[in-house]
Amino acid sequence: MKIPRDGYLLRIFLGEHDRWKGGPLYEAIVMKARELHLAGATVLRGPMGFGAKSRLHTTKVLRLSEDLPIVIEIVDSKEKIDLLMPHIDEMVQDGLVTLERVEVIQYRASDPG
Repeated sequence: MKIPRDGYLLRIFLGEHDRWKGGPLYEAIVMKARELHLAGATVLRGPMGFGAKSRLHTTKVLRLSEDLPIVIEIVDSKEKIDLLMPHIDEMVQDGLVTLERVEVIQYRASDPG
């Protein structure tokens, strides 16, 4: 698979406990991106954060939070990201979605040989 040098980064911020059809929302988004043959997706779990409601989510022992921040990053062409966007619009009820241009320096997989 090839990504154009001028790619786009889709970044989705949500909570660990956000759901879609009974399962974790972040899993549903990654699986939809895979189904649509996007180049790849990475899910990052944050140790601390807050969103629109300013509620602090943290891993600190004295403030146990069960809803830690999740960030999903997907890099691909604008056309491929555009295929995913209607699904993101439907799935993400609370959160932040950003899109920015990126310069793709390298994207390759080693030969499983």
